[in-house]
Amino acid sequence: MKLSHPHFLRYAAAAAMLILPSALTLGAARAQDKTYIMKITLPAVNDPSNLFAKNYAAALERDTGGRIKAEIYTASQLGAIPRQIEGTQFGAIQCALIPPEFFVGVDERFEVMAAPGLVDSVEHAHRLTLDPQVLKLILGLGADKGLHGAALFLNGMSSVAATKAIRDISDFKGKKIRTLASKFQTEPFNRLGATAVVLTLGDVLPALQQGAIDGTIGSIVILTPMHFQEAAKFATETGQPPVFVAVEISKKWYDSLPADLQKIVDDDAAKESVALHPHMVELYNNARKGWTDAGGELISLPPAEQATLLKTFSKAGSDVASANPALSEAYKIVAAAAERTR
Repeated sequence: MKLSHPHFLRYAAAAAMLILPSALTLGAARAQDKTYIMKITLPAVNDPSNLFAKNYAAALERDTGGRIKAEIYTASQLGAIPRQIEGTQFGAIQCALIPPEFFVGVDERFEVMAAPGLVDSVEHAHRLTLDPQVLKLILGLGADKGLHGAALFLNGMSSVAATKAIRDISDFKGKKIRTLASKFQTEPFNRLGATAVVLTLGDVLPALQQGAIDGTIGSIVILTPMHFQEAAKFATETGQPPVFVAVEISKKWYDSLPADLQKIVDDDAAKESVALHPHMVELYNNARKGWTDAGGELISLPPAEQATLLKTFSKAGSDVASANPALSEAYKIVAAAAERTR
């Protein structure tokens, strides 16, 4: 029987209705079956950020039913920190665990978390990472530059490891101290009479061994496993600044995920950043013990000297921030949060 044009259209439409659900079901099934690889990069090893990476990877694989498989690359295996950040922006790397101040090339406001003198203890610094206004600020930076902020956590407090003991503030005078490029680090040490020398982490130990610098700022959870005590055995525990780590996801990769996986990526990052804290404290204390067990010495400044150091550092941080309008607004948000959580 010859089909007339209207009948043909009706039959075609009916056939399409039968085929379409099957096609959609098949497409959904394929999406469910697809495996997404997440390369997690970090500059350190055997520190709290390394433990976070392990816990985060396990949580993602469990909660996605194996649809996200994580690979962990410690100790800058995927390149120096700037390369790790670029790789994350462009999608070659899917997750970077790096202190926020290293992202200043993406947005200068990232370095506000390195502002000294705002927190006075490990627990105070941890509470700051949970503040909604701080999270809104830091995790929102870089959204237009290929980054999706997922979490923020404390990695440790800073010490100054030196070749000669620094037992009071006057001992900083004339010393060459390695810092990051951030003025939040260089300016405070300059005000103590030291000379800030900017070096990447990989160059610090040789510089100490060769006498090119007298000391370095860093967290004991990094300094101990990297055997810094062999070159600079005296660690003065200034606690300034705290060392935070931002969990940055490649926005290109994140946007390619189905909505349910995006939610798991965010939720697991937030949960694991909070769950990490007691383990971070344990690792921090173990690193302190490891430092002395390996022949290093831990030094605390006298209370009055520590109070003066905090006052000097806080004023330097405020002055640095006020000289930059964009940074100033970010600093006010974090400083207000530090007061709320004190």
